[in-house]
Amino acid sequence: MSAKRIDGYEISAGVKAAVAKAVASLPGQPCLAVVLVGEDPASQVYVRNKGKATVEAGMLSRQHTLPADATQVEVEAVIANLNADPSVDGILLQLPLPKGLDPEAAIARIDPAKDVDGLTEISTGRLALGKPGLRPCTPSGCVIMAKQALGDDLSGKHVVVIGRSILVGKPTAQLFLAEDCTVTIAHSRTKDLAPVCRLADILVPAVGQPEMVRGDWVKPGAAIIDVGINRVPAPEKGEGKTKLVGDAHFDSCAEVAAHITPVPGGVGLMTVACLLRNTVMAACARRGWAMPADL
Repeated sequence: MSAKRIDGYEISAGVKAAVAKAVASLPGQPCLAVVLVGEDPASQVYVRNKGKATVEAGMLSRQHTLPADATQVEVEAVIANLNADPSVDGILLQLPLPKGLDPEAAIARIDPAKDVDGLTEISTGRLALGKPGLRPCTPSGCVIMAKQALGDDLSGKHVVVIGRSILVGKPTAQLFLAEDCTVTIAHSRTKDLAPVCRLADILVPAVGQPEMVRGDWVKPGAAIIDVGINRVPAPEKGEGKTKLVGDAHFDSCAEVAAHITPVPGGVGLMTVACLLRNTVMAACARRGWAMPADL
């Protein structure tokens, strides 16, 4: 068996197109504000890409940049100002923050109505209770990709999520549970992890361990939604060169699975697309606009 790639470029482009169509039908332009603290090169690239995608979708993009030595009070003051600004529909605090700052405390200051990353306690509680709300972007992208591969009806599928982080693992499990899947959350203390993974119709590695999941961990015909993004040495490219790999060993897993997301070119692309969608949803809820039907 040779697994079919679940193409993040194609699927994310479809989500972005739906967002742009929705924005064009609205009576105003939603606005996404991103708060960047420090000069981390990767974060700067992420923020620049998010701003570009926001504008391309027809929305307004604002960026607030603070120096690496900004205090907790200064960061939270920017968030408070954005909360109070009626022209801002979504607030994203780019993580990680520089050492010495408390990301959880800063996230807690975000107005849940503008929490387009779905990370505040209220957003998390709404997800757990099955109430409407803004869902975390990467987990939402995982569900969309699984549906693209297997169809919209995922009911009865056994999903194994490897990882229990509050950013990805737990919300991913809850979103699949909301699709009537049977969900197992595995983690670093799980005994006999490989046999647990072999139970999965949908396997979601999200632990940050390069190529941990091997082909003999995979149920034949399963779908693998690989959340991991790890940079590892690539001596075959030359001295000092690196490459990106997932938490699943692509070649061996692709021999057993029916569907698999590549890294790069997979789940990561869905995160920005779902962020844009959340911004439109937040704007409609805040401003009393009718939610576009095909979003």
